[in-house]
Amino acid sequence: MHEGADAAEPRYTRDELVDELGLTAEYAEKIWNAFGFARTSTPDKIFTENELQALRLFAASAEAMPLDAQVATARAIGQTMSRLADWQADQLREFDRDPDVPWTIDQMSAALGQVQQLIWRRHLALALDHHIELESDESQDLVVGFADIVGYTSLSRRIALDELEKLLESFEEQTFEIVTRGGGHVIKTLGDAVMFTTHEPAEAATIAIAIHELSADDEIPPLRVGLARGRVLSRLGDVFGEPVNIAARLAGSARPGTTLVDDSVSAGLADDERFYLRSIPSLSVRGYRRLKARTVEANKYYDGPVVTFGRSSDVTP
Repeated sequence: MHEGADAAEPRYTRDELVDELGLTAEYAEKIWNAFGFARTSTPDKIFTENELQALRLFAASAEAMPLDAQVATARAIGQTMSRLADWQADQLREFDRDPDVPWTIDQMSAALGQVQQLIWRRHLALALDHHIELESDESQDLVVGFADIVGYTSLSRRIALDELEKLLESFEEQTFEIVTRGGGHVIKTLGDAVMFTTHEPAEAATIAIAIHELSADDEIPPLRVGLARGRVLSRLGDVFGEPVNIAARLAGSARPGTTLVDDSVSAGLADDERFYLRSIPSLSVRGYRRLKARTVEANKYYDGPVVTFGRSSDVTP
């Protein structure tokens, strides 16, 4: 094995890498395509000794992991990295055009790679600590939340693309901050929507109330939120199950500036004086003909610690 700096120098073409790993052409093509490189091929030496050893471990997992699971893992990594790289490339090009930025794209890329590795390792450690507590089937009881921008489709037709970009960035950034500070976890962003999870209904309700505050200064249009609680399956950084479907339906049915919750979340908030629940007629939505729901908001008559938290105040769930 090569050590030191040599291990980080490109030594293998794609075909040479496949030969070194002893992979079949069919297997290599499936994994390569899943990583997102179906249309990207080069005869250049682009793989290092370190990368060879890492991919050797990945390929060896075929003995314990079905091919479908390996492909799904590769696809999840490829899709995540592709989106991240596209965004980073835009940012680096913008910095490169700025005469006040003294670094080259190569220098910034190298630094960004180190920072990315640092942040990834920290998130992985936290995720591993969290998953130790989960059951072996990777299912758990969670509150799933969806928050989205009301009237986004028509809005996107009326405003310029640069304004739309600023709006979405502001919405994602501030919502992400609210969710993480409120003890929740952002699962994914969907342009005009954010999906998150929490362990407790009170956390989710507190987050929802704070999310609506983002529309107070008209910088962000009115928002709507849906919350549902139940068993979900955690897989490849996403969650699946009926609570996900119900939360999405509730968000889609909520009026601007309101939060709709299902029976399970409502039951978890019923004895909490910080929140006020109001019944509404059953909803008829796709997949659910009579979906029971309630609105939740901060109880204005509650004289204890405040429920909501803003962008600079402390979380007080």
